[in-house]
Amino acid sequence: MPAPLCRLYLITPPRLDDLAAFGHVLGQALDAGDVAALQIRLKDQPDEVVGAACDVLMPIAHARDVAVILNDRPDLAARFGCDGVHIGQEDAPYAEARRIVGKDRMVGVTCHDSRHLAMEAAEAGADYVAFGAFFPTTTKEAIGRPEPEILTIWQETMETPCVAIGGIKPENARVLAAAGADFLAVSAGVWSHGDGPSAAVKALNAEIAAGLAERALP
Repeated sequence: MPAPLCRLYLITPPRLDDLAAFGHVLGQALDAGDVAALQIRLKDQPDEVVGAACDVLMPIAHARDVAVILNDRPDLAARFGCDGVHIGQEDAPYAEARRIVGKDRMVGVTCHDSRHLAMEAAEAGADYVAFGAFFPTTTKEAIGRPEPEILTIWQETMETPCVAIGGIKPENARVLAAAGADFLAVSAGVWSHGDGPSAAVKALNAEIAAGLAERALP
């Protein structure tokens, strides 16, 4: 069975005060529908807090064949055995991140609304590039506000997978899947969903399927 053309990429909340409780919720969410990856994003938290999160969450994700990506810190991604690292434009340069994590781990790069930055990252060897924020978000300060067309152009011209990020929720996911996103990165749209994270994962997968059906139309 071929892999879906667009998949969910979950991002943790910015703080995880009760790891055991979140781990239970995470497991339920991952069981609710297709999820490709989980990014552990605990900015400005002590290394030991990040390590504890990796210790608890990675087994839950790996048991379900979900890759675990650490935000910002290639050194910690390598130390804690994550599957990869996601770096922003203000973090370690791609070449340094690659050197630290090695050739067998993934390196994804934030490119905001810039095809130029994305092409540079792809040509350097990034495993994926991330565009966004597509919609208003309170998770992080948005530097660019691309239009969905950037995903279509990217799919037509480049082979490196692209991730859409920023304010994504079930109500707006379809347009990004239809436009050409390989992955939809979602945080608050899942964890703060009114009917709970599991319902959000189900709804997002339904909208992704609808968007892919639109993408397939002539």
